[in-house]
Amino acid sequence: MSHGRAVAAMVLVTLLWSIAGVVTRQLEAARSFEVTFWRSAFNAMALTAALLVWRRGALWTRLRTGGKALWFSGLCWMVMYTNFMVAITLTTVATVLVTMSIAPLVTAVFARVFLKHRQPLRTWLAIALATVGIAWMFAQQALGGGGSLLGMLVALGVPLAGAANWTLLQHIQHRPPGGAGSTAPPEPETPDMLPAVLIGAVLSAAITLPLAWPLQASSHDLRWLGLLGVFQLALPCLLAVQVARVLPAPEVSLLALLEVIFGVLLAWLGAGEAPGQAALVGGALVIGALVGNELLGLHARQAPKARAPAASDV
Repeated sequence: MSHGRAVAAMVLVTLLWSIAGVVTRQLEAARSFEVTFWRSAFNAMALTAALLVWRRGALWTRLRTGGKALWFSGLCWMVMYTNFMVAITLTTVATVLVTMSIAPLVTAVFARVFLKHRQPLRTWLAIALATVGIAWMFAQQALGGGGSLLGMLVALGVPLAGAANWTLLQHIQHRPPGGAGSTAPPEPETPDMLPAVLIGAVLSAAITLPLAWPLQASSHDLRWLGLLGVFQLALPCLLAVQVARVLPAPEVSLLALLEVIFGVLLAWLGAGEAPGQAALVGGALVIGALVGNELLGLHARQAPKARAPAASDV
């Protein structure tokens, strides 16, 4: 996957992720932990079918032999799946989204501390501008809505788990075969981390089922929750793992902020929740940061290619 296609795929991922709010507005009877359970359960079923077709018998082998990295990534996915929906039941959506907006900063710090990655100034500036935009977009609602501290703490697990997951995927993708000074034989290819998405879905469904019982979702609700499980979680999360093989972790996390913009627009169109001036201004800051970072990054990557022919002619 080229860098441009990876960026386009990540934009699609954020668009699919963003339908959670507007779809949840359509539910009749399912509430709280039951919403999380059914979403994760449908996600697990879709992922199992997809990975069995894609990986065949290798799926079970990978689950048995994946090691600590695979299961740690699975735990990260479980936290992201679960905490987002639970946090929305404890506090306002605005508070949850403001809390999640720190993800690029946390990811950049994790990449710097654990992977020793030096981020270009443009990325730090874009992260700062995007974070200001998200904070501005929801500041009045979050500060004036009396959001629950518990809800904020639960929501904080989403950016922390996401940053840990992206950083782990980057480490696995770029680590030297066998490690420095290692006598172990080099691995023939990058370890397959896609089963971690399935592990996260199964764990999320398992821990929320007892809390969701007795189940009360109607057939109408189950259709919407099935849509969430397949198209809002399974498909975009599989794409996100592939994207993480190409894009740096902070860039993935920065692009993921588009979920907030898309979510506001879909709520406006699908649930009649028109954004105010603060949402429009904040959205403009986020879009500007993303576009600016991508354009500057494209220029930086193309500059050496443009100079190469001239140097060879000397």
